[in-house]
Amino acid sequence: MKSTLTGIVSIGLLILTGCTVGPKYAVPSVPTAPAFKEPGPEAFKEMAGWKTAQPGDQVLRGKWWELFQDLELTALEEQVDGANQTLKQAQANFQAARSAIRVSRSNQAPTITAGPSVGAERLSVNQPYFNKAAATEGTGNFSLLFDLNYEVDFWGRVRRSVTSSIERAQASAADMETARLSLHADLALDYFDLRSADAQEMLLTETVHAYQDALQLTLDRYDGGVAPESDVTQARTLLQGAQAAKTDVAVARAQYEHAIAVLTGKPPAALTLAASPLTTPAPTLPAVPGALPSQLLERRPDIAAEERRMAAANEQIGIAQAAFYPTVSLSAVAGLAGTSPLNWLTWPSRLWAVGPTLSQTLFDHGLRKANSDIAVANYDAAVAAYRQSALNAFQEVEDNLAALRELETEAQQQHEATESADRSLELFKIRYEGGVDTYLQVITWQTAALQDARSDIDIMRRRLEADVLLIKALGGGWNVSSLPQVAALK
Repeated sequence: MKSTLTGIVSIGLLILTGCTVGPKYAVPSVPTAPAFKEPGPEAFKEMAGWKTAQPGDQVLRGKWWELFQDLELTALEEQVDGANQTLKQAQANFQAARSAIRVSRSNQAPTITAGPSVGAERLSVNQPYFNKAAATEGTGNFSLLFDLNYEVDFWGRVRRSVTSSIERAQASAADMETARLSLHADLALDYFDLRSADAQEMLLTETVHAYQDALQLTLDRYDGGVAPESDVTQARTLLQGAQAAKTDVAVARAQYEHAIAVLTGKPPAALTLAASPLTTPAPTLPAVPGALPSQLLERRPDIAAEERRMAAANEQIGIAQAAFYPTVSLSAVAGLAGTSPLNWLTWPSRLWAVGPTLSQTLFDHGLRKANSDIAVANYDAAVAAYRQSALNAFQEVEDNLAALRELETEAQQQHEATESADRSLELFKIRYEGGVDTYLQVITWQTAALQDARSDIDIMRRRLEADVLLIKALGGGWNVSSLPQVAALK
């Protein structure tokens, strides 16, 4: 008797625990290099983290925008997390993904339903073939039944469904962090674009004033019979072109300000930023702590999201393969049934039934095989997306390292070119006023000086943007350890 009981318990435990069919998940490899190819600007060469032999402990922190030491930028960035609607949408998507875990977990427990019913029935004694001896004045039908249904997770379908939901929730959490990083980076980019527009507007304002003086000079010389009318029309044309360029910059600045307002959760009318031009030559940019390509896989939330989706896709293969095996379920019903309220809720009115059910699909015209093939193909696509996101990340880091290095050199070259153009303009203005050269030489160097000065500002903007984009490419201080763990998602 004891051995029989032990055998029954063992079989029961086997049924309850079962096994898991399908492939075991392992993170696929990604083509990586020991270090990044591009050396970056001169300031980075002294920082650990950009070389294989110097991995370094210094890493980016969450509030990476503080590296730029701009109080107004910091104040704007602090408003994003609590007010940006795109981020709130990502947070809501994450909460929905967490709730989906509970949906999957519900299949790990039995489903119990209750169905009380009350009724009465009287059979007609005049109906055909009715035994009149069985006639009654009416029979009551009172019942209170409880149904229990439970699918035994013998092949791991339910467990894999729960695991897949957890992994999708983790992917959603990584998506939320990707959105957060992108929004903060977008705000920084718009902010530096706005400050660059301020610098362009200040330059063009000064240029318009200078061109107005030049126009007045040509008018005076024309009235005095010293200069031809063509000098006046050329000076006026140059002035009008500068005025049009200033108007164009004002349009761009307004759009940057509007974009910043929306990123901070405000209508454009609620935000006004005072002009604060960037200064030239370009300021010293903050040195960004380095990372190795292998470390980048753990620091980019978008890569982490793809890896978690890949893991969830692997679980779907096991779920699809479980459909080839029999489904084992337990069913039970218990309750009370009587013919009147007087005997309904009494002990003799009790009833119950319990038993297992095993079902196996014998023919489905290739449905299960097709579903399995779809799951495998989806997993292969997820692997490709994961590897592609990693390669894109490597490219973004390399691109911005190269941009920072080359723009550092270009900024110095452009600043020297601007100084040379300014000096040439002064010399030709003196020669024109002395009657040595025509006004065409002055116009040529006015145009060159303005173009060089605007390029100076534009290179400064591009350097700041490349620094922001490099920080974004490095993950902005995020780490895969920040993903919610399984215990936190229960």
